[in-house]
Parts: sequence; C-alpha cells; structure tokens
Amino acid sequence: MRELAPGESLLEGALADEITGRPDEVEARIRWLVANRLEPLARSADGWDWLFRDPRDGRLWEQTYPKGSLHGPGARRLAVVDPDVASRKYHTA
Repeated sequence: MRELAPGESLLEGALADEITGRPDEVEARIRWLVANRLEPLARSADGWDWLFRDPRDGRLWEQTYPKGSLHGPGARRLAVVDPDVASRKYHTA
C-alpha cells in the first residue's frame, strides 16, 4: 500500500459492494494506514471517531464514518484535522 503523501489531506473510502462490505481501493488503503502506519491517539466519546498521528510528519488525522447511518458503520473518511479542533473534540493536551 501507498504511504500518505505530504500534499494529501483527505481520503474518502467507499464500499464497492454495500451488501458484502467489500472495500474499494481507497477504503482498503485507509484500513491499512490506520492498522499499520498511523499512531492512534484518542477516540471520540461515542467511540466511532478516531484521532491518529502520522509519525513521519506529525500531522493529525481523523477517521470518521460520514455514512454511519447505513447498515454498519459504512465507509471511512480520513482527513487532516487542525490540532486545536482535535484538542477540543478529543480532549487532548
């Protein structure tokens, strides 16, 4: 899988097959990044959203599920998040 590039700030996954939950390439990449490259820092109070840090450049990334109202959590969104916004949402110092 491909590492995050310095110019990237948003990845939006999709499910290639909503019935089986088979991920498209972007969704598969997000799953790989959060499992293998990004450092987990915090979880939202409701348990769905996650805050990560890229150890290579220090940028903060937030994983959310924009279509969470669908069956299951749906596809993921991984986006750079401002440190002040992250601090307020995740109560980090």
